Amino acid sequence: MATDYYGLLGVDRSASDAELKKAYRKLARELHPDVNPDPEAQERFKQVTAAYEVLSDPQKRQVVDLGGDPLAPGGGGGSPFGAGGFAGFGDIMDAFFGGAGGRGPRSRVQQGSDALLRIEAELDEMAFGTTRELTLETAVRCGTCDGAGTAPGTLPTTCETCRGRGEVQQVQRSFLGQVMTTRTCPRCVGTGTVIEHPCHECHGDGRVRARRTLTVKIPSGIEDGMRIRLAGEGEVGPGGGPPGDLYVEVHEVPHPVFTRDGDDLHCTLTLPMTAAALGTSLPLATLDGEEQLDVPAGTQSGEVLTLRARGVPHLRGTGRGDLHVHLEVKVPTKLDEEQVALLRQLAELRGEERPGMTAKAGGGLFGRIREAFDPR
Repeated sequence: MATDYYGLLGVDRSASDAELKKAYRKLARELHPDVNPDPEAQERFKQVTAAYEVLSDPQKRQVVDLGGDPLAPGGGGGSPFGAGGFAGFGDIMDAFFGGAGGRGPRSRVQQGSDALLRIEAELDEMAFGTTRELTLETAVRCGTCDGAGTAPGTLPTTCETCRGRGEVQQVQRSFLGQVMTTRTCPRCVGTGTVIEHPCHECHGDGRVRARRTLTVKIPSGIEDGMRIRLAGEGEVGPGGGPPGDLYVEVHEVPHPVFTRDGDDLHCTLTLPMTAAALGTSLPLATLDGEEQLDVPAGTQSGEVLTLRARGVPHLRGTGRGDLHVHLEVKVPTKLDEEQVALLRQLAELRGEERPGMTAKAGGGLFGRIREAFDPR
């Protein structure tokens, strides 16, 4: 019976090369003798390795798909552990060490990181926009060595440990024989060069901390917590590398009168009972200045008057939000004798000396009680 190579790797017969490689890597990490000393795991490791070697070879895979076994005697294949060495050795190294070998030295110049600065702004600044002068401290390119990290007149030298490769190799023995692993050079940290005479200003880093000032434009309509991106204004990278971005996070200072809901504004206006009953016109402070607010007669507490387009401008697009004025009718608590007499007279005129409880017929608790005691 032919070996089920697909079953050994746990993949479908239609698996792509990438899926085969992913499945093999996963199993190899679990079953390798350096990780799992169980003899059964070692035997299975040999099997999955052979399965991957077969299925990764187009000709051998074709034999499998036709029902044959390329590793069986006369099967058209050969043992993966034949005289020619292990055919999948490179993939084993890739599975265990992430393809770390052969990368060569990395650049000493690296991309800088982003920076974040939080500022506060008043409501009118966020509504109509403004500009701010910001002072911040970030890493900038060293002016003495221009980011090279070396003292004037000197250059980096080739690392003697890795001979400029940025990597060192180590040979270990395993059941496969000698296995060579590759690691980042500890002396040059993968760059392949060593700065023997570092710059006295940046100590070889190629950057220094410095305080600087820049201008940021706060757009109209920005909301609390939003961030403004300033490209290339962040931290300069090691070796004088390109800087990251600066993000300015804007927080709104609470306003003494208005509260904000998106682009709409809300405020509360307290009216005397008489003004609410008779109606009035009074000045109201808005973001655009003072305006007259007309309160109709008979206004009830809790009603809302809306001033269109008196809110915050839309951040994207045209137009503005609205200003919603919430009215609160204040009932007087301290009355002199004359005021009491006038209110009693008003109550008599309106037939409100003894205000009764009203309810809709047939609705609610009081409606049902009235129906129960109604003699009709």
